Amino acid sequence: MDQRAPLTLLTDDQEMLVTEVRRFCDEVVSPRVREMDEKGQLDPAILEHLFEMGLMGIDVPDEYGGSGMGFTEAILVIMELARVDPSVSVVCDVQNTLVNNAIRRWGTEEQRRTWLPQLASKIVGAYALSEASSGSDAFSLKARAEKTDGGWKITGNKLWITNGKEASLFLIFANVDPSKGYKGITCFLVHRDDAGFSVGKKEDKLGIRASSTVELVLDGVVVPDDRVLGEVGKGYKVAIETLNEGRIGIGAQMVGLAQGALEHAIAWAKEREQFGKPIASFQAIQTALARMDAEIESARLAVLNAARLKEAGRPFVREAAIAKWIGAEVAERAASIAVEIFGGYGFTKDYPVEKLFRDAKIGKIYEGTHTMQLLTIAKGLLA
Repeated sequence: MDQRAPLTLLTDDQEMLVTEVRRFCDEVVSPRVREMDEKGQLDPAILEHLFEMGLMGIDVPDEYGGSGMGFTEAILVIMELARVDPSVSVVCDVQNTLVNNAIRRWGTEEQRRTWLPQLASKIVGAYALSEASSGSDAFSLKARAEKTDGGWKITGNKLWITNGKEASLFLIFANVDPSKGYKGITCFLVHRDDAGFSVGKKEDKLGIRASSTVELVLDGVVVPDDRVLGEVGKGYKVAIETLNEGRIGIGAQMVGLAQGALEHAIAWAKEREQFGKPIASFQAIQTALARMDAEIESARLAVLNAARLKEAGRPFVREAAIAKWIGAEVAERAASIAVEIFGGYGFTKDYPVEKLFRDAKIGKIYEGTHTMQLLTIAKGLLA
């Protein structure tokens, strides 16, 4: 397509990174999108490319085998991947903004040296907080961890776990002392091969179907003391602070998705003729496209602003909530308008905007619902 996302406020190195990822998306990802969506499965070749390009360890430092870039670069990559396939973007997003981020920030030096090189080069990670009864009330966990001689025994079930089918390493949140409430929550590093651990049902989803979402079964999984991430009883802090950063990633996903919808709509409007001329010549179509473009640019700047505040070590919780909220709003609206511009064709699976419309809905749900983002924003205003 001729229309490209503007590279606003980017350095030369960042522009080069976006251009490289864009080429990969157009040449490698795009031809596989429909088949992956229909099968509900990520093509292993895509995952191999993500590792080879260093995109699964973007801001992991060089000393741990990562690409040594920053959080903003991770956000730019997530955004660009989502332009072509939000499912691929999710895989990269969870790896970088949640799993790698948590280990880099909360892990011991031994944990960093053990896990970060593998995560950057060959293994997928998953973040397991949610349960059947624990959604927006994230800390009403039923998973339990009991102290044993030299370690912990974990029992329970996790639900809605992204990357669960492909992952080898799981960040599992469980409560070591329910009488302490959220202050008993602890994060554990659990490997797929640990006895008692198994992956359960894979969800059959509306959108982002190639991104696996599964149940995890923890049937007395025993891990040693050195698999506690952070301090015992401080898992709530690991969860909250990691998710605050992860929401910027979701905002990036949604902006990328919206940009993809806009590009498809522009190309179609130039090609589709009615009454003897391209529909792009009609003012109704022009204003629809203009609104999409203006809203996407606003959301993009909100995401980049939140990312740079985070990198600068300044408060960013409100800005992260804004980025996720506006990103989800814009993505859903842009995808819907794109379907309408395509007309009847847009309602079929033969054209890509139908998939983007389905993919967009998750932006208002995962890593904090739409309403929860507004409450976070309000809390910042009224503090």
